[in-house]
Amino acid sequence: MKKDKILISGNEAIAQGAIDAGCNFYAGYPITPQNEIIAYMSKHMADSGGVSIQAESELAAISMVYGASAAGTRSMTSSSSPGISLKQEGISYIAGAQLPAVIVNIMRGGPGLGNIAPSQSDYFQATRGGGHGDYRLIVLAPASVQEAYELTRLSFDLADKYRIPVMILGDGILGQMMEPVELRPKTKTIPQKSWALSGCRGRKPNIVKSFFLREGALEEFNKTLQKNHEIISKNEIRFEGINLSGAKVVLAAYGTMARIAKSAVAKLRSNGKKVGLIRPISLWPFPKTAFNSKDKKLKYLTIEMSAGQMVEDVRLAVNGCNPVEFLGRSGGGVPTEEEIINKVKKLL
Repeated sequence: MKKDKILISGNEAIAQGAIDAGCNFYAGYPITPQNEIIAYMSKHMADSGGVSIQAESELAAISMVYGASAAGTRSMTSSSSPGISLKQEGISYIAGAQLPAVIVNIMRGGPGLGNIAPSQSDYFQATRGGGHGDYRLIVLAPASVQEAYELTRLSFDLADKYRIPVMILGDGILGQMMEPVELRPKTKTIPQKSWALSGCRGRKPNIVKSFFLREGALEEFNKTLQKNHEIISKNEIRFEGINLSGAKVVLAAYGTMARIAKSAVAKLRSNGKKVGLIRPISLWPFPKTAFNSKDKKLKYLTIEMSAGQMVEDVRLAVNGCNPVEFLGRSGGGVPTEEEIINKVKKLL
């Protein structure tokens, strides 16, 4: 029996995925190209019994998410590159308080105010925490509208499981493009949060904080964070491998860029070229093991809508055992299928 599908944009799929995951609080501030998320949440959150707020600023929005999460509510915010930069202090506070939250970044061209064209130049910011202190976010990168829906739902489960902020990292193309999406039944059971600030009658009071003044206390707390990161690094790696068997050149690309790379691989394969593709889905933890090839003659080609950011993680994963080349464009430029094919032919 075929299931019904609806035609929606990537931004709308993220919003619907959040609602279906049991998100009860959303706070955002307008910035292109993610405004459809705010509009969708404003229209539909009340129907699911949730609250949607257009905050007075990005700083206010992330602070509201901090408070709602501390109270045990599944909470989300969304923005685009400059707005995410403004949220970084609050994201660090959320990570430091070990609170679950979902943060959506639909990337645009930068640096600075840049433009509203799609980009992938926030990779460093997302995968290295972005704010102050030793912390990480789980970072998931969808490559289709269906996956935007599915990974958003997953992000709430991961956030609750590990008490960590999770980022959905998309771009202007993914946010605006429309594809059929198959929706799933809404999440009915959300884990109980014994740590939440839900009132302390009948139990000892809970404390949510990221402030540790006693000598050595903050270092011990950081050890706890790092142990959590280690567990996540072992259990939450996600990637897709395409045509890797016998490949002489393997492309590495994520998100929208992986769609273009996948098309280039299909054309090259049809012409007898031995080319494959690794598509990281979790950008942190990065799928290092996917790049552990026994073929020392294998070449990797990392393709990004940036001046070169994920390529550094590919090189770290390869650890000097294979050459890693790079093809990228920044400031809203998108490498074309033809550019990829020509680069691969040179490498072959």
